[in-house]
Amino acid sequence: MNLKKIWKNRKSIYEGIKNSVIRDEYVEDVSAKRMAICEECAEIDLKGSECEMPGTQPCCGNCGCSLAFKTRALSAECPIGEWKALMTEKEEDKLGEL
Repeated sequence: MNLKKIWKNRKSIYEGIKNSVIRDEYVEDVSAKRMAICEECAEIDLKGSECEMPGTQPCCGNCGCSLAFKTRALSAECPIGEWKALMTEKEEDKLGEL
């Protein structure tokens, strides 16, 4: 487990976890579209051998993020450019204040 990488991405990870628990129709639509792209990608890790957090597969074999969380984080983007972030982390923080 790469704690330095996890710490660096903690806001996006938190956002993805939060959006997995507190479901929003828009976020779920974005997640479904992103997941469809990920499912066709050669980098997808279905077994979990590349996951930063064991047991969170499927994950991205490139960055190690759980796709269940990463695809729901609106400030996250695909590490190989297949989909982009829809907002910055600062914009995400402001949403949390509402």
